[in-house]
Amino acid sequence: MMGPWAPEGPHGAQTAGMSAPPELPELVLRALRMSLQRGYVQASRTETGRLLAALAATRTGTIAECGTGCGVGAAWLRSGAPKTTRVVTAEVDPGLAHGVMAMFADDDIDVIHADWSTLAGHAPFSLIFMDAASARDWPREEVTALLDEGGMLVVDDFVPCASWPPLRNGRVDDLRVAWLSDERFTSVDVMVAEDTSVLVAVRR
Repeated sequence: MMGPWAPEGPHGAQTAGMSAPPELPELVLRALRMSLQRGYVQASRTETGRLLAALAATRTGTIAECGTGCGVGAAWLRSGAPKTTRVVTAEVDPGLAHGVMAMFADDDIDVIHADWSTLAGHAPFSLIFMDAASARDWPREEVTALLDEGGMLVVDDFVPCASWPPLRNGRVDDLRVAWLSDERFTSVDVMVAEDTSVLVAVRR
């Protein structure tokens, strides 16, 4: 998942504006190093990652990520999830997918070189994580069909908005409105930093 990340503090953690230990999980540090080595200045934010880990800690069965990138989101999910919970992540870029496969070869994370549609073969999921750009391309009914009852959708990279309906670039953000208004879900838009929010929708 994409979002601004800037190395701050002794372990590269972005800690400004949040109260949390400065140390990051070893899996996450490894993925952040890969991001820097490959020239990426963006990755899942630490604030979002800590939320992901906390949510993953409540999940059983299989959890999935759409868009592996350099593996930062998957690392946060694996760091929080119970050992018996399977973590699956799909990446369409072959270089990134195979690089992350090698990096996580011994870490109980299943990395698939494929687009999001391939995840259907591993459903149902107790949690699906993706960024807002992916969510705009993935039909909402298809996402819903992949979730268990009580399953959770987590979407990051939104810009916080205090008004209703939420806005995006001066216009109504139809994606957020759709998920926040869907009566099949209990949903909330969580501001994790001044400039980013994460949508969490739990299937009833």
